[in-house]
Amino acid sequence: MTDPHTTPTKPVVLKAAQVFDGTQMHAQAFVGLDGAGRVTALWPDAGGVPPDADLRDLGNVILSPGMVDVQVNGGAGEMVGAATDLDQLRRICAAHAALGASAILPTLITNTPEVTQQVLAAGRAAAREGVQGFAGLHLEGPHLDPARKGAHDARLIRPMGQDDLAALLDAAQDLPALMVTLAPEAATLDQISQLARAGVIVSLGHTGCSADMARRAHDAGARCVTHLFNAMSGMQARAPGLVGAALSTGVQAGIIADGVHVAPECLHVALGMKAPDGLFLVSDAMAVAGTDDRAFLLDGRRVLRASGRLTLEDGTLAGADVTLPQSVAHLAGLGVPLARALAMATRIPADVIGAVDRGRIGAGARADFTVLNPDLSLHSVWCAGQRPGA
Repeated sequence: MTDPHTTPTKPVVLKAAQVFDGTQMHAQAFVGLDGAGRVTALWPDAGGVPPDADLRDLGNVILSPGMVDVQVNGGAGEMVGAATDLDQLRRICAAHAALGASAILPTLITNTPEVTQQVLAAGRAAAREGVQGFAGLHLEGPHLDPARKGAHDARLIRPMGQDDLAALLDAAQDLPALMVTLAPEAATLDQISQLARAGVIVSLGHTGCSADMARRAHDAGARCVTHLFNAMSGMQARAPGLVGAALSTGVQAGIIADGVHVAPECLHVALGMKAPDGLFLVSDAMAVAGTDDRAFLLDGRRVLRASGRLTLEDGTLAGADVTLPQSVAHLAGLGVPLARALAMATRIPADVIGAVDRGRIGAGARADFTVLNPDLSLHSVWCAGQRPGA
């Protein structure tokens, strides 16, 4: 029975010059929203639009699903680490939503067992509270190869112990997604298998492993590679390394497309070798994301920001200074079809973490949108069917 004291609200329908549904582009399409932050339908033309709809024409823009970033070390001037709590995760998620990523995995790089437990506890709290944009956690380390540490603190790198394994298995029960980057040299195949069976997304990275070792880890349950080409064994004629294993198997791989971390030639090789859904974008964002800061501290070491690069004072790359919309634009500038570039920032990473209601526009999906201008610069972001500040 309808409450006589309430006034029915008209269904909201968005129109855009182009709508990307997670797989393909639609010209002059319409997207219906309900009042609970969900998509009701995508109509390729006006024929299915309810006649009483509150039609909102967004104009000459590209309406994309909200972008999904599974490697976010920080933002808004803060790093995931010793200061992490529920409020900090909320701030970092909000900062990245404003930059185009409506769902993220806040990422802890190599740290102590105590800090790791603290971040896992904060992630559990964020999951319980339903923090907007929080899609789980990513632990990048500490179980890495010290020789491929990149900007990680070598003093804190260690093999996986039973306490480490138990903490991850426990946390996986409470988080919407848990990704763990490890080197197969620093964990046993049984540990990898236990993590995979518990639903942990095991990703290989910061490793000098052979292609054979990588394949054995993949057979045990590892199914991703972290920032392809960077901090890993490269591909040589008789030693294909992790790069060769990643390019020649069905494993999925994240990649940083900022014009700094990976040369255009390597990007084209990866795009050509991997199946359409085998490669996805990550920002590897740091504390400076969403700020004008020119430097920040990483475990007491100064990181400098200049010309689109973040480096330690010795020149070592320390994360990236790019957003996912900028990464999409970079790929498009290299000739990558726009639908594939957008899928790499939306549906594919959403599927990697099992977030089936993110990264696509269709009935039942979250009404999170990243809206781009025709030049692929960021126009606006919608979260749960609302455009903040509008």
